[in-house]
Amino acid sequence: MPHPSYVHGASAIPLIGLPIGRYFADACRRYADRPALIVPYQHVRWTYAELAEQVDRLACSLIRLGLQPGERVGIWSQNNSEWVLAQFATARAGLVLVNINPAYRRAELEYALNKVGCAALIVSPGFKSSDYLDMLYDLAPEWKNGTPGRLSSARLPSVRLVIRLGDSTSRGMLNFSALLTGPADGEREALETLNERIQFDDPVNIQFTSGTTGSPKGATLSHHNILNNGFFVAEAMRLTADDRLCIPVPLYHCFGMVLGNLACLTHGAAMVYPSEGFDPLAVLETVERERCTALHGVPTMFIGILDHPEFDEYDLASLRTGIMAGSPCPTEVMRRVVDDMHMREVTIVYGMTETSPGSFQSQTDTPEARRVSTVGLVHPHVEVKIVDGDGGIVPRGETGELLTRGYSVMLGYWGDEAKTREAIDVAGWMHTGDLAVIDDEGYCTIVGRVKDMVIRGGENIYPREIEEFLYRHPAVQDVQVIGVPDARLGEELCAWIKLRPAQTISEDDIRDFCRGQIAHYKIPRYIEFVDSFPMTITGKIQKYMMRDAMKEKLGLDG
Repeated sequence: MPHPSYVHGASAIPLIGLPIGRYFADACRRYADRPALIVPYQHVRWTYAELAEQVDRLACSLIRLGLQPGERVGIWSQNNSEWVLAQFATARAGLVLVNINPAYRRAELEYALNKVGCAALIVSPGFKSSDYLDMLYDLAPEWKNGTPGRLSSARLPSVRLVIRLGDSTSRGMLNFSALLTGPADGEREALETLNERIQFDDPVNIQFTSGTTGSPKGATLSHHNILNNGFFVAEAMRLTADDRLCIPVPLYHCFGMVLGNLACLTHGAAMVYPSEGFDPLAVLETVERERCTALHGVPTMFIGILDHPEFDEYDLASLRTGIMAGSPCPTEVMRRVVDDMHMREVTIVYGMTETSPGSFQSQTDTPEARRVSTVGLVHPHVEVKIVDGDGGIVPRGETGELLTRGYSVMLGYWGDEAKTREAIDVAGWMHTGDLAVIDDEGYCTIVGRVKDMVIRGGENIYPREIEEFLYRHPAVQDVQVIGVPDARLGEELCAWIKLRPAQTISEDDIRDFCRGQIAHYKIPRYIEFVDSFPMTITGKIQKYMMRDAMKEKLGLDG
């Protein structure tokens, strides 16, 4: 057969064979006097030596409270300095950090805590319109009369310890700040002894996937998974201890805690949090004031920054690199990021939570044509193959499902062997569900999701191709294309379009723009002008919600 669609990331740089806690301590000594964490809205400016001291104080307190290696500790909070302390302190203490989505409500929180059996929960009082404490007391009213550290409740039976952020006190809960006092005699030595016993293949983090059907699954990641991924992501960006990375993406997701925090740790760069949640103006202000050299974001975030009315008032010349990931990047948006935001070395990362997350990444010197049309080359120490519906490897240039294998593949879904076996086959390949093409030079293009591919009258249509074309219309700010049921053709195309401010065009204008430029069967039958798209807190578009909305609006079955 022609050259097969199989690539592997050969590398002279070995994988890191240490658990995160030991690596963290070494890195903090190596970069002791360098800036580590900058959180302007909390007045936090810590060097790596100061970060290490805070982390070890928290780790010693968690052990003193009776938490045992391997137990799960949930964190339900927006971005802040406490989040990063919890990330590294739990790793130092041999605990498993469980990331709770800040958008979760009562039922989702109850499910997550019980699914993995959290023994402790670190919680913010609230975020945006969510009152977290109120939701917790509603689920566990017994805590109001409980003893801190020895809680019990009918609906959250595994949780015995709740640690709240902020200066106020809450019944049954301990205060986070109280756990940052100096360790007692012998506790530091005991912490170091414990760190010698932790293995790099031990679980260190559980992240719940935002799946479109059924209950979320807890992707269980090891020290080896995420520490190495953070390192090699930073290598591709050429991060150094002179860099300052602005991190407006959520820490509860791999983008923030791995591609952000761990990438910085492994190279001595500074982590900079501009705000508790994404705020384009805060990003602009922080990049200028802190002279950030790198910036992370999903495409919708970059669009929000570029289109902010005060964009031209800020000096972003310090920017050099960063990552755009989370969903496919429109070509025009990438060009504006490079030209208008000075991010000439910005990289694209492709991956998923279950692969820690990165599998492909462009380099800082990837040619522009490749950077705007592909997700780069396979990561070091990672294998990828593209297969057809029967599992056979397809030739280069053909479309199929992307499978990946290597150090980055998760340990499995917590407490769900059946779902794990569905995702990871007997040969160790993670089935991503993404449609992709690998060209003769090894560059990968993500075409779409297997489930998002539209089959119209026997023609396979990839929404990404149509989205890229519609982005060229000067009035279009953002666009998403989906398939909806059709009695005659099986499926028809529907485009949701967000217009630029002060722009007014019609459905016929869009269709006229398409005619003669793309095949007739790729011209959307349905066009919906919208103000926003349904999306997860990490900026991923939820196309299944768009499909459901259109089926209801149009009275379609199937």
